[in-house]
Formats: sequence, C-alpha cells, structure tokens
Amino acid sequence: MSASSLEAKKSSGLELFGMPWPMFLVLTAIVLLSAFLGTLPNNMIGGFSFMIVTGTILSYIGDHLPIVKTYLGGGPIVVIFGSAALLYFGLIGEGTVEVVNNFMKNSNFLDFYIAALITGSILGMNRKLLINAAVRYLPAIIGGVICALGLAYIVGTLIGYGGEQAMFFVAIPIMGGGMGAGAVPLSQIFASETGQSAESLLSVMVPAVALGNALAIVFGGLLDRLGKKKPSLSGEGQLMVNRINDSSDADRENLKDTMAITMRNLGIGLLMSTAFFNIGTIIGKFVPAIHSYAWMILAVAAMKILGLVPEKFEICCHQWFNFMMSNLTSALLIGVGITYTDLGEVLSAFSGAYVILVFVTVVGAVIGSAVVGRLVGFYPIESSITAGLCMANMGGTGDVAVLSAAGRMNLMPFAQISSRIGGAFMLLLSSFLLRLFGLG
Repeated sequence: MSASSLEAKKSSGLELFGMPWPMFLVLTAIVLLSAFLGTLPNNMIGGFSFMIVTGTILSYIGDHLPIVKTYLGGGPIVVIFGSAALLYFGLIGEGTVEVVNNFMKNSNFLDFYIAALITGSILGMNRKLLINAAVRYLPAIIGGVICALGLAYIVGTLIGYGGEQAMFFVAIPIMGGGMGAGAVPLSQIFASETGQSAESLLSVMVPAVALGNALAIVFGGLLDRLGKKKPSLSGEGQLMVNRINDSSDADRENLKDTMAITMRNLGIGLLMSTAFFNIGTIIGKFVPAIHSYAWMILAVAAMKILGLVPEKFEICCHQWFNFMMSNLTSALLIGVGITYTDLGEVLSAFSGAYVILVFVTVVGAVIGSAVVGRLVGFYPIESSITAGLCMANMGGTGDVAVLSAAGRMNLMPFAQISSRIGGAFMLLLSSFLLRLFGLG
C-alpha cells in the first residue's frame, strides 16, 4: 500500500478537534480528572482546557443527532443546552463552574471573541460588495426586520404577552444573527442598558433563537416549493431580476485570502481586533447612549468603506477571525451554557404564546424582505430566503441549513451579508430602541 493511500486511510478515521479520537479522549480524560479532583486552574488554562474538550464532544453529538442537526441547528444548540443541563442537574462541580464563570466574566473571554468576530467579518468582506449591499440589499433586510418586530409587537400585545416584551426578548434576538454574534452580545447590551442580569436575559433569548432557527430552516424548504409553483416569484437561485448571474459576481467580490496563514498574521489580527474594541470603548465613554459594541462596528465599517486599512492587514484580521471561529466557538458556547443560560428559566419561558411569537417573527421576516426586495429589484423568494430567513437563523450554521433546505447554496455570499452586516445592524438597532422605549 502506498504512503499516500496509508495517509488517506489514516485521515478517514474519526477525528475530534482535528486529532484522532483516541488521542483526544486521553486529553479529555486528563482535563476531566483535574476538574473532578478540584485541581483545574482557575484561570484561562483551566477555562480553555475544560471548555474546549466539553464543547468539542457536545458539538459532535449535536452535529450527528438526526432531527437536531437538520432542524434545530445541530452542534451549537446541544453545546449550549447540554452544558446548561449538566449544570442544572448538578453534574458539574462548583469549582469547575467557578473556573468557567471567572474565565467568561472576569477574564472577559466573551469580549475577546466578539472583538475578533466583528473585526474579521467586516474587514473580510470586499469593500465594493459592502457598499453595494448597503445600497440595495440592506433595505430588504430592514424591511424584514421592521415587519418581524412590528408583527411580534402587535401579536404580543393582542395575546397579553406584552408588546415590548415580545419585541425585545423574542423578535430582536431571533433577528440578531445567531448566538455568538447575536443573542450573547445583545444580552450584554440589554444588561448594561436595563440593569438586569445578562444571565436572566439570555435565558429568555436562547430558546427564541433556537426555535427561530428551526422555523427558518422549515420555511426555506417551503419557499423553494412555493417558487416552483409560482415561477414568477422565483429567480431559481438568481437574486436580482434581469441579471444573469449576480451570485457569481458576489463570489468574485469576496475577499480572497491570498496570503499564507502565519503566526505573525494571527498575531496582527489579534492586536487589531482588540485595538478596534478599544475604539468602541473610547467612543462609548463620551457617547454612552450607544453600546461600545455598536461603536466598534461603526468604526470598523467606516475604516473598511474608506479604505483606511491595507488589504494585507484586513486579511490578517480575517484569518484571526477564522481561527477563533474554527477553534473556540464551541468553547465559547460552553461558557454561554454554564454562565449565561439558566435552564430552569429557559424551561419556564416556553409557552403557547412564546411559540406563537417566534412563528410570527419568522413570518414577518419573510414577508417584509420579500416585499421590499421586490421594490428594489429582487425576486421575492430569493430575497425572503437571504434577507429574511438568513437574518432569523443562527448565523453561519443556520445559513448553510436554510440555503440547503431551499436548494440555493449559490446565494451564500448574500446570506453571509445578512449574518455579518445584518447582525451588526441589529446590535445598533437594539441600542436605539432601548433608548426610544425608555428602557435604557
């Protein structure tokens, strides 16, 4: 047998966190033994090691559970609720919980992750695509958001749930861009503005995001069927009316990582993302009416549009963002589950009214983005899938699931605009609405 065939056979086995499963399980056993004995370091070493191994295992389980992986978001949902359940049933020791809480809150791993996410995702987009999206695509997103929030407010008032409660704690988290870039930073913004704890806020938001993601995937398949029955509403994967191949144009405009990934590039990305985060906190000190996350987003977007960051360093930030997303997302979600998700409060949040509000929010996203999309020259089906459902799902994994269900994977560039720029827009909008309604 040749060396290449041996290597192929070796690489075809089960891997966890990029390594053969026996090796990963040995490392996991070491970490869990340390947690059991109470010797897990109460710092970033203990935090990283425990959160990575448990996050990897729960994510693998979620990605392979038939119904969960297809309709409920797969790994991210199982990581969050699985870790919250472990805590709820007393299967995680108090010392380990303290390590995770310290790492998430006192060491601010959450801010560190979000800084990389915002900087890399915005600078990783092509400038031309960013500007063009703002001119034509963002109105479709805004149409979906307004309709979703408006319907949730109206229905919430009519059924006695409360209009503001429905809009802020159900509709906005659903339209916020998923967990890591949506519900988690939203809970921080809401906590700083309202004085409530981020934990209790997130416990209400998380089930809304999960249910919204599941409904978005189902609606993706239904819209595909509607497009086949009503061909006039669908471009069969083409977003713009009277344009031959807009998706390939968008593909060509995407930033290409032409540089090799090096340790220095990752270091540059780390420094720049944290520096941009500091820009947000500086502006927030003088203009506290808007959260520092929002100011950071505006600063990064402005520098991208004005071309003030050399492409080399944009790519460094994008590579750092990819590193964080690939290696530490599951770890972050373990922290979200243990530190910010009270399973008891999550279970108590479920009710018939709650499910109805999630449903009307997703329906509103579909209707609003379809109507406005038609007005700006988009096919309604494609507009409602990308500018509507890809706002209501769970970010990147939700984009894949929705577009797969709709049979329109070629529209991924536009789905990514919804997840990146649309999610950032929701952070800005939430800060404004909190002030408008007198909750901040």
